[in-house]
Amino acid sequence: MKPPFRADQVGSLLRPRELADARRAFREGTLNPEKLEEIENRCIRGAVSRQEAIGLRAITDGEFRRDWWHLDFLTQLDGVTAAPNPGPKFGGSEEQPPIPSVTGKIGCSRPVFVSAFEFVKNNTKQTPKLTIPSPAMLHLRGGRSSISREVYPDLAEFWADAAAAYRKAIRQLADAGCSYLQLDDVSFSYLCDPKIRETALRNGDDAAKLPRTYADAISAALRDRPAGMTVTMHTCRGNFKSSWVASGGYETVAEAMFSSAVDAFFMEFDDERSGGFEPLRYLPRGKKVVLGLVTSKSPVLEDKDFLKRRIEEASRHVPLEDLCLSPQCGFSSTHHGNALSEDEQWRKLERVVEVAREVWG
Repeated sequence: MKPPFRADQVGSLLRPRELADARRAFREGTLNPEKLEEIENRCIRGAVSRQEAIGLRAITDGEFRRDWWHLDFLTQLDGVTAAPNPGPKFGGSEEQPPIPSVTGKIGCSRPVFVSAFEFVKNNTKQTPKLTIPSPAMLHLRGGRSSISREVYPDLAEFWADAAAAYRKAIRQLADAGCSYLQLDDVSFSYLCDPKIRETALRNGDDAAKLPRTYADAISAALRDRPAGMTVTMHTCRGNFKSSWVASGGYETVAEAMFSSAVDAFFMEFDDERSGGFEPLRYLPRGKKVVLGLVTSKSPVLEDKDFLKRRIEEASRHVPLEDLCLSPQCGFSSTHHGNALSEDEQWRKLERVVEVAREVWG
């Protein structure tokens, strides 16, 4: 079976204490890069073995070499820096993730994440999966106000450069053997929320047009992808220390989102903030939806029968053969991690595998 798999995962995993301590020491200047890499490699090998042992077929490095799910990639592109987050903000924490700011011409003059992918590929017998932020993440949080008007007086040129940079980055990953790529994208699900749309207007954008703009940007970025590469998109409403930013069902963005040139959509459906399954009726035939029914924000383990009922409800809108199961997001989109233990994390991933086997065989 090609990915996505019946039991899949979004990508990030809680950082083991040894790794968290090592990365903190590195940031403070008390650990050298060689020792940090040694610890990262050891922790990633352990995570890969655990993923394989519980029956996952899509294997990631847990994003163990990153601090932020998006910025570690985006700031390696030419012309992108990190800037303070002006809002909307995650609740329950004074610390807020930075946002990307475009201060120069977008480009990809060096490989990004290629060596990280190759390490996973060389250490698993299953399918190595790489996650990167979608090109829409260059725009969403700051909108027009975070993109230099001196560099890009015309946003069409910005989007063209962003797509070209992504095509180059994706080609480099493909040349390294990547056949399963996931674009992490919060833009569509954020735009389900009225307060996010209001922020977009304040940033100088037409919120009603943004879903189509983002879908077109993703499709342009994927225009030259190799035929053998599966590309999926993950969308959620924020994931930072078990808190979130946005709420609202997919109805207003589903048609545009589903027009993106990806093969499948990882969609958040773990609580009432996500709305119902009705927008799935817009899914084009031949594409798949990975139902994010298991929450990564809480330690409470979902009941198997409950998950099966939810899958059955979704199958009223999308054929069962076009559905898969996963957590609704990663367990550690940032280096901080969500409010559960590693054991609770692994039990949730085991539950995903168990239910998928019982539903699909």
